[in-house]
Amino acid sequence: MLNQVTPYNTEAGKKKEVEEMFDNIAPKYDLLNHVLSMKIDVLWRNTLVKWMNKDEPKEVLDVATGTADLAIAVQKETGAKVVGLDLSQLMLNVGIDKIKKLKLDDQISMEKGDAENLRFESNKFDSVCVAFGVRNFENLEKGLAELRRVVKENKSVYILEFSKVEGFLGPFYQFYFKNILPQIGKLVSKDNRAYTYLPDSVNAFPFGEKMKNILLNTGFKNVEYKKLSFGIATIYKATK
Repeated sequence: MLNQVTPYNTEAGKKKEVEEMFDNIAPKYDLLNHVLSMKIDVLWRNTLVKWMNKDEPKEVLDVATGTADLAIAVQKETGAKVVGLDLSQLMLNVGIDKIKKLKLDDQISMEKGDAENLRFESNKFDSVCVAFGVRNFENLEKGLAELRRVVKENKSVYILEFSKVEGFLGPFYQFYFKNILPQIGKLVSKDNRAYTYLPDSVNAFPFGEKMKNILLNTGFKNVEYKKLSFGIATIYKATK
């Protein structure tokens, strides 16, 4: 089983620690996200949504929805009904407020849930998406199998996740990622571990061809991926 880097290194288990971490940083999450990525994360989500829109989905599940940025982008671009699901109720609460302000609460529903044990029947959704969430799964293969289960036959799961910058920019990015980003995160979020966990979990996580092979081994019949911003992030499209 891959990826057992955990936020707080306690006996609670990765799932409980991830929930606690996101509850802790929920009030500052959006601010930090946009500052630390210089708002490039908005561009990345939009790239995923434009790719998904070619499938013309009517019903979409957004797993690890957090504060609903991807769910909102999906709904606005595709017009689909979206279910947003997350482990952290405090992250969901921030998203629910956003959705109400945008008057999208009849189009986007938000609920607490576990990606590795989805309550939905098989073959329910036209598309499933996850932005920066699969890295936090306690059991990656189990979570991916659940995403595959609930998407319809011949439809796709879209995963946006951090990857590693390779080539001459790699050392510069790693320096920022390991030294500067955690200090800003600690200062703003007051959680000493959350933004150290981020680079640790990214560096431990498979990307590119390795992630493609994991998705194929999970049962997807076709997997494509696009590198974004010199490989800082990657979008995977896995078709059932």
